[in-house]
Amino acid sequence: MSQAPETRTLVDADGVTIWYYAWAAEQPRGIVHIAHGAGEHAGRYQQLADDLVGAGFTVVADDHRGHGATGENHLGLGRLGQGTTRGAIRSVLHVGQTIAEQNPGVPLVLLGHSWGSLMAQKIVAGEHPYDAVVLSGSSLAIPGVINAGDLNKRWRGAGSTGFEWLSRDPAVGTAFAEDPRAFDIAERPVWTAVQAFAFLGRPLKGMRDIPVLIQGGSDDSLGGTRGMTLLRDAYVKRSKLSDVTMRIYEGARHEIYKETNRDEIVGDLLAWLDARVPR
Repeated sequence: MSQAPETRTLVDADGVTIWYYAWAAEQPRGIVHIAHGAGEHAGRYQQLADDLVGAGFTVVADDHRGHGATGENHLGLGRLGQGTTRGAIRSVLHVGQTIAEQNPGVPLVLLGHSWGSLMAQKIVAGEHPYDAVVLSGSSLAIPGVINAGDLNKRWRGAGSTGFEWLSRDPAVGTAFAEDPRAFDIAERPVWTAVQAFAFLGRPLKGMRDIPVLIQGGSDDSLGGTRGMTLLRDAYVKRSKLSDVTMRIYEGARHEIYKETNRDEIVGDLLAWLDARVPR
């Protein structure tokens, strides 16, 4: 049965009120902090939150700057405000730090999707409160690997909605188009090319060793198999991380937790978490 989240707010270091949501598990074995992608909001992760709560995890998901209730109550959807992309990264980390302070001793996992995964890559490269990280719909974030162009290009044509790149399930694109808090960043850009440099770059040498799971579809137009494989290799060979797992799903597109084989994908996520955050 779907559980409605508790709505909370906090004020970040730049004075922006960040809205976030908590789905509580009884006696949680861990907490999963979900960082959503560009043009969407935390509410789109209700089904995944239900899956995680059912597995014993409390889930927290924030609406990033310029998105969801945070954007609506600040400068509007698509407007990140002070610090732009770097400010948004700081806000996500602030949420994670707050969760950790409020739940001492409880394992904390960062699950970043798309833009959220790019911010997560930057966050776990520095000082952070997380015990593991999951990167969904991600890529090695360097020019020539990550796609900065038309993510729906291969599906353009008669009858295209513009959202085919999200999932093989057409209902996903329809729901996105009808969601008043979702928007197409191709039509309403969230950052400039210069501001995008904040989340570009390779994983760092000497970063803290934490478990990493990379999950994505082979037909994800953001980075696909090549982008995810290069990201995995960078964590193993450059950052020297000891526990890096990659799962690529043949034919799946960008939003893997809303794909036609989501049961398989979520099952793999829960099995990976089970091995690292035991009951």
